[in-house]
Amino acid sequence: MHTNRFFCFLGLPRMAKKAGAAALLLGAACAVQAQADWGQYTQQWIDEAVQRNMPTQSPLRMEVVVGQLDGRLRLSPCARVEPYLPAGARLWGRTRLGLRCLEGPTRWSVFLPVTVKAFGPAWVLTGDVRSGAALSEADATEMEVDWAAENAAIVADPSQWVGQVAARPLKAGQALRQSMLRAPQAFQAGAQVRISAQGNGYAISAAGQAMTAGSVGQTVRIKMGNGKIVSGIVQDDGTINANL
Repeated sequence: MHTNRFFCFLGLPRMAKKAGAAALLLGAACAVQAQADWGQYTQQWIDEAVQRNMPTQSPLRMEVVVGQLDGRLRLSPCARVEPYLPAGARLWGRTRLGLRCLEGPTRWSVFLPVTVKAFGPAWVLTGDVRSGAALSEADATEMEVDWAAENAAIVADPSQWVGQVAARPLKAGQALRQSMLRAPQAFQAGAQVRISAQGNGYAISAAGQAMTAGSVGQTVRIKMGNGKIVSGIVQDDGTINANL
């Protein structure tokens, strides 16, 4: 890429009108060039932009690793390069930034690989856990991990995973994430359950038969004594809060 630093920064005033870490990170990408002598400057600029825009109370330590453009590219000179976030991409984990020429003899668009890491405390399994087993405090220890290594969210609060069930076989060394856990089963399909409902001036409690197995927080269907089918949410005590 033959754009010099002055030409690249012509596009920054428009970017400055946008708020947030994403805008600053995209603005920093304007400095990304194929020339090796820009690499250190770009890395420092993006690192500082991310740190400035992280909430002060955030437990995360951010790192951004900027990749390189394909060395086989031969791009024409450009007076203004605009960075953009491709559709479906986000500034988390392994991602990419788009760079497109807006003012030049030839319009071009390229993609720059970027890896955004977010290190923070998480609960890491100390041993293997079989599918369907309930987790206890002894199953994990707190360690620093890269939250952005996977798309699934980290479960940082022990109250949100102790007593939960492994949704699949888990391996020692894995950080606990939402996709790994599910609520324990409250009852089996066909079980007799208690349904409650409240409205303006009334409160109803009745028995019914579960049409499927149910877990806490899950919406299930219940067959009432008169044959009517109702839906409701499974509560912590195994009862169903329904809309009758």
